[in-house]
Amino acid sequence: MKASKFIERFNRYCPEWLAEEGDPVGLHIGTLNKDIQRVMMSLDVRPAVVAEAIDKKIDLLVVKHPPIFRPIDRLVTDDVQTKMYADLLKHDIAVYAAHTNMDIIPDGLNDWFCELLGVEDTTYLVESHSIPMKKLAVYVPMDQAKEMREALANAGAGKQGNYKATSYTLSGTGRFTPVGDANPTIGEVNQPEQVQESKIEVIFPETIENQVVSAMLAAHPYEEPAYDVYTLDNSPMKYGIGRIGELAKPVSTEEFVQQVKKAFDLEGLRVVYPKQSKETIQRVAICGGSAEKFYKDAVRQGADVYITGDVYYHTAHDMQETGMVVIDPGHYIEMLCKEKMVALFNQWKDEEDWNVSFFVSEVSTNPFSFK
Repeated sequence: MKASKFIERFNRYCPEWLAEEGDPVGLHIGTLNKDIQRVMMSLDVRPAVVAEAIDKKIDLLVVKHPPIFRPIDRLVTDDVQTKMYADLLKHDIAVYAAHTNMDIIPDGLNDWFCELLGVEDTTYLVESHSIPMKKLAVYVPMDQAKEMREALANAGAGKQGNYKATSYTLSGTGRFTPVGDANPTIGEVNQPEQVQESKIEVIFPETIENQVVSAMLAAHPYEEPAYDVYTLDNSPMKYGIGRIGELAKPVSTEEFVQQVKKAFDLEGLRVVYPKQSKETIQRVAICGGSAEKFYKDAVRQGADVYITGDVYYHTAHDMQETGMVVIDPGHYIEMLCKEKMVALFNQWKDEEDWNVSFFVSEVSTNPFSFK
């Protein structure tokens, strides 16, 4: 299959437009206009990961952290940091990155963290996107309504909360008269025609309008389909980064610290204890990566504890004054995405009958050790 086809499916789950502004997600190296048979998921692109990809004859490397986060001054192979880019190009290994969009998507990395820690009834920590909704109404012959509904659902239309493939269908009579150079699917030129038709209505976020309309046109049997697209005034689709929710019951602060350490299989972690002792934890906020900037949002939403990586020394001083516990398990807990994403890839493979093999990178890219 084409790499572009796989990434098209990936983007239905984890769209690039959900990334935070300025985040360099998407294709970084190589091309998606090629056939692929072997895909590997990694947290980072490091020389050891590239060597692993070459050894496994990988065609496409999907990663959480963009390999070219800042501009490259020089591309010289004497430098091991930049030689890996040349090695990727030499071995025709494309690299595609999904960064903050993987943090924001429902059933994404922050939700997986919550599942691991037993945090329930979650909502986002900070709103990141508010997307207007649109509705498509299209008219098709009744005997082809089912195929049209399936095509629209496959294009991403009809998602509402915990439901997918939602639609509404009305029945009626369509009337038309083909003229001139018309090549009608039903009827004859210059002869009035009427057909029992279904009017199918679906909603979708405006960000996918082109793909929904394209799917509708591709599935429609008529030479000149009749359809309407309009913006809805009711609630937009909202997304957010980070998560906050509740443990089933309160636990002691020290018990929860150990729970985090065990859940992420950590040798050690950093804890910022508030000036005023907090005995128990129940309301938990979490955001993977380096998200100390959201700690005030966790405080505002009443979190007992905020979990994030790479907490800065002086910010930790400010955090101490809030009355909230802060746990810094490091950035590398995001490696959870490797197993989770490959499980999703294999699910899509079964659903769509792909002839592709998926691999989890076995290289640890954690630069830190505890002694």
